[in-house]
Amino acid sequence: MSKSLIIAEKPSVATDLSRVLAKAPGVGKFEKKKEFFESDSAIISSAVGHLVELKMPTRPDGKNLGWGFQNLPILPDRFELQPIEKSQDRLKLLLKLMRRKDVTEVINACDAGREGELIFRYILMIGAVEKPTRRLWMQSMTNDAILSAWGQLREEPQMRSLADAALCRSESDWLVGLNGTRALTAFNSRHGGFNLTPAGRVQTPTLSILSERERIIRNFVSRDFYEVHGTFQVAAGEYSGRWFREDFRKSEDDDQLRAERIWSLQEAEAIQARCQGKPGQIEEKKKPSKQSCPALYDLTTLQREAGSRYGFSAQRTLQLAQSLYERHKVLTYPRTDSRYLPSDYIGTVRGTLKGFASASGSKNFSEDYSHFAGELLSQDYLKPIKRVFNTAKVSDHFAIIPTGKLPAAAIDEPAMKIYDMVMRRFLAVFYPPAEFENTTRLTRIGQDAFKTDGKILVVPGWLEVYGRKPGVAGGGNELAAAQPGEEAETLELELLSKQTQPPARYTEPTLLSAMETAGKRVDDEELRDAMSERGLGTPATRAATIEGLIRQKYIAREARDLHVTNKGLALIDTIDALQIDILASPEMTGEWEMKLKQMERGQVSRQAFMQEIRELTETIVTHAKKQTDELKKRVFPDLEVACPVCGNGPIKQTDSTYECYSPECKFRIKKYVANHEITLAEAKQLLETKFAGPFDDFKSRFGKDFSAGLELDEKFKVGFVFESDGREDELDNLKEEQILTRVTAEGYQNEPVYETERAYLAPRLGLQGDEKGIRVSKQILKRDIPSDQAVKLFRDGKTDLLPGFVSKRGRKFSAYLLLDRSTGKVSFEFAAPKKKSAKKRAAKKS
Repeated sequence: MSKSLIIAEKPSVATDLSRVLAKAPGVGKFEKKKEFFESDSAIISSAVGHLVELKMPTRPDGKNLGWGFQNLPILPDRFELQPIEKSQDRLKLLLKLMRRKDVTEVINACDAGREGELIFRYILMIGAVEKPTRRLWMQSMTNDAILSAWGQLREEPQMRSLADAALCRSESDWLVGLNGTRALTAFNSRHGGFNLTPAGRVQTPTLSILSERERIIRNFVSRDFYEVHGTFQVAAGEYSGRWFREDFRKSEDDDQLRAERIWSLQEAEAIQARCQGKPGQIEEKKKPSKQSCPALYDLTTLQREAGSRYGFSAQRTLQLAQSLYERHKVLTYPRTDSRYLPSDYIGTVRGTLKGFASASGSKNFSEDYSHFAGELLSQDYLKPIKRVFNTAKVSDHFAIIPTGKLPAAAIDEPAMKIYDMVMRRFLAVFYPPAEFENTTRLTRIGQDAFKTDGKILVVPGWLEVYGRKPGVAGGGNELAAAQPGEEAETLELELLSKQTQPPARYTEPTLLSAMETAGKRVDDEELRDAMSERGLGTPATRAATIEGLIRQKYIAREARDLHVTNKGLALIDTIDALQIDILASPEMTGEWEMKLKQMERGQVSRQAFMQEIRELTETIVTHAKKQTDELKKRVFPDLEVACPVCGNGPIKQTDSTYECYSPECKFRIKKYVANHEITLAEAKQLLETKFAGPFDDFKSRFGKDFSAGLELDEKFKVGFVFESDGREDELDNLKEEQILTRVTAEGYQNEPVYETERAYLAPRLGLQGDEKGIRVSKQILKRDIPSDQAVKLFRDGKTDLLPGFVSKRGRKFSAYLLLDRSTGKVSFEFAAPKKKSAKKRAAKKS
């Protein structure tokens, strides 16, 4: 009897299929064998993710191809496959089952998307299997969804376009990634050694987005500005307003300009003086507005919002959503890029809501869900609206929604947070819009105007699902009502001193948004949705791209921020120097991703796309070779000093190193160290005296400034020397004329405090048993510490309130410095916040 071989992507899915398909007509009960299930008409087994990969290039003799430019570009006419070593046994099993004489067709039950198609196709190709194939396309893992998909198996011609796109994705990543990585590695290794420099079709443009923002932040120069805030009173109570320039026009040349910013202290003081104590004339404009619920979730939107709300990484959100789909079966397929449902799906949704409305008693099923599901049905809110039901905007998969299966008690808290997000969006999307009353109030005092914005939630609509009640809505004050023609009494005018701030670093949520729109800052949801076809990667791969950049140390997480490391910036600099910017172009890569999606729909041919990728690959290698050859020809002046290793001289200077001319000598130091370029004079000093500096322009891998000297150690390697490293010499060389003062503190009498070039020292104060005493730097967080405050710190253990410290995020703050004499550590004590008047607290309470 002939049998169908069904191949799932993971063993757990194979187990579920064996349980559910046993109920399908003509399939029969499955018997568990060692690594597969078998019935009278079918065999079910699985891969364990990818089992096959594209083979690395080799020489005719089978040995690995070298990494030099002479072997580039690598453009095979035919791509060879090889088994992934760790899963070879599973591949052998599947190939054995596929070759059984009683197996007459092979059914692909891998995840329903591009990568699932690739896993299956590579297994067929490496095994040279030519038996008929069909596709089991599942939108969710519930019993009904599996049986429905079994009854509608897709034929091979229906899957050809998706298979082409899957193969093109794999082959284009291989060509661009392998050739780009090898070209950059050859360039960075041109002076010897092996400096692996990974690059990729999606990874490098993503790094380019981050690097552009990082450079803006590092080069940002803060500017002082001022604001004038007023507190006003009418018969109904107090309200606040902010002075603004009514004739302000936004400038394209200076994006730091704002209507409320005053760039001169004198002007701000003049505004404060001429308005102080004078009555204000009130003008108001009220405008009703409506806000519809955002669309249903696709994976990127879910990752973005879960990152903002709960701090989940994109990878973590994907793992949780996948477990809710695959293991718990309470969500539909999560790796989707659609936020819509099919137009004929309203009946299914109605049935799901009926089930939720009648559900009760489940530990993980909130009474809220039942209540709102019941209200949707009783109020007849469920309508076939285009912003939810639109087949034209459904790709391989529709939006992520609940399946209707109630969540089990075994689902943990992080997963339930994702489930709650999806459930509430599913319920809220059918509710009416929320209604607001927006009020703009101008308080005029002569030629000046103070602006107050208020936003009141009048009808909660869909926001009711999120617990919102009528009343204040964020973004403004709860305005005390003013009567027509009423004057406002000016209670207080406060002049605030501020500084402009650089744009925030990307977090995973904001980076996902940028990847979705190929680097363009798009806040409008509809426009972002329209541009999503031109995104970097797919919803299923973006998290892995970010993790890959972190793993390769191109970027690093610090709290929620993503910092580009010096290594990451150096890669983008190298790409720019080699004139292969196309490798880092988010727009270009976004266009390719769009073409892959068009290929899935049969609108772009596989041959045309791969020809474009091959041309790109040749361009990258050609430009890299040309620029490398030109750099090699460039002549730099020699360093007239003897080699510290072999004694020969002079020392050769290249574009990136200082190195010995002697071929037998391996001495070499880098010209660039932590963002600092070692000049010819500095290199001479370093090689002759074994020390140079200190220098103030070093940057850590997180982009933080630091100061240090450079030393050549006994192994002829360059290392940092920080202030504390030379402390014994500093103490030994103290002179009488350096005594700043003598202090008497608890347990100490008339102890000297010295002032050196970089620090204040009290060699005999505190630190019992430690002869080094206490040392306090003359600059702390970019704030110079004056000598009188240093004296107070050593004598009293506390300074006055000092303004002008700069935090790690670049924000200025004021604080007292505290000294712990037992440890010698200096810490901060922050000033208590300024207390508001009772009336002001009452006005701002909400």
